[in-house]
Amino acid sequence: MKYSWNVACEVLRLVPPLQGTFREATTDFVFNGFSIPKGWKLYWSVPSTHKTEKYFPEPEKFDPSRFEGRGPAPYTFVPFGGGPRMCPGKEYARLEILVFMHNLVKRFKFDKLIHDEKIVVNPIAVPANGLPVRLFPHNA
Repeated sequence: MKYSWNVACEVLRLVPPLQGTFREATTDFVFNGFSIPKGWKLYWSVPSTHKTEKYFPEPEKFDPSRFEGRGPAPYTFVPFGGGPRMCPGKEYARLEILVFMHNLVKRFKFDKLIHDEKIVVNPIAVPANGLPVRLFPHNA
C-alpha cells in the first residue's frame, strides 16, 4: 500500500482538500521585501506551497515518486496542515483514502464518458462536467 499512499499524496499535493487559511503575524517581519506588522492577518495558500518548484520540480507533473523514501521537506506538503494545528483526523483520512482506493481499483474498471473534458478553475481546478465515468465490475 506504500505506492497507493504515494499516489494519494500526489493527488492531495495537486488538488489539496484545503485551499488555505488565515494566520495572524505574531511579530513584525519582512517577506519578499514587504513589511508585515505584528497583528496583521495573512492568508496562507496550500496550492502555492505544494507547487513551489524549489521543493517539487515540475510542480504541475503528476509524479508519485516524489513521496518515496523520506518524501518532501517538512512543511512543504501540508494537505492536513502542520504543527499544532494539524488536522486530528489525518490518520483516519489516510485509512479511508486507502480503503476507498483499494476497493475502487480491485472491484471496478471505469471509462471516462467525456474523453476531452475541459478543466475549469473556480476557485479550484475541477472537470467542467464533473468527470462522469461508467463503472464496470471487474468480472464483466
